[in-house]
Parts: sequence; structure tokens; C-alpha cells
Amino acid sequence: MKELQVGLKHTFSYLVPKERTVPFLYPESSYFQVMPEVFATGYMVGFMEWACMDALAPYLDEGERTVGTMINVTHEAATPAGMEVTATVTLVEVDGKRTVWEIEARDEVEVIGRGRHERFVIDYEKFSKRVAAKGNK
Repeated sequence: MKELQVGLKHTFSYLVPKERTVPFLYPESSYFQVMPEVFATGYMVGFMEWACMDALAPYLDEGERTVGTMINVTHEAATPAGMEVTATVTLVEVDGKRTVWEIEARDEVEVIGRGRHERFVIDYEKFSKRVAAKGNK
């Protein structure tokens, strides 16, 4: 991984399709099926991770990826399908291969979520071998 500086900021946007709303999160669950078509918390969390991965991408060496290891966020407002959401992520800590990010996500009207996310840089090949070995037990 190339050197990272605390304070790095990155902005990432996404247009929320109907397929990223609550009824699509677990289609086999009747609980989700009866909910309104708004950006699902589970998908918002993934979007926030994606924003951090996008911020880190230019700093990764060949064969490196990042994995999320902690996320603590709020989901403060509903966003209907068809609206754009934007996450602003700020690097607040670097400790070796560990990075910590502050995140604020907004839709076209208001803040929809905020919090903290931790990611680790991994060697993709080594990680994949460990996961494969675990699956063979």
C-alpha cells in the first residue's frame, strides 16, 4: 500500500435504483416485502463501504484489496428510489494496514446517515486461500 495521509477526503455518488430498496434486501422475507421502497439500510452500509474502497483504490499495490472489519453508522432519513446519494468519506486514522474513515451520506435533500468505518488492506491471494481452506472443513 502506498502512503496514506490522515485527512484524505473522497466523494462518491450513486443513483438509487428500485432494486436497492427495502423489499429487495431479502426477497424471501415477508417482513421486508411489506416495507416501503426506500434505500435499505443494508444497501446504504454497502454504499458507504464502496465509497471507502473507491477512496483507497489508488493507494493499493498489485494484488491488494481491502476488507471491512467494523462499521458503526446511523440511518437518519429515508431516500426514495430514483434519488442520488452522495457519501463523503474522510480518513481519520492509519495504523499499518488498518484505516478508519468518518462517513457522511446525503441524498438530494438531507443527511441520510453518518458514522465510522474500518478497513484492512489484505493480500488477495493469501486471503482467498484461507477462505477456501475454511470452506473445506
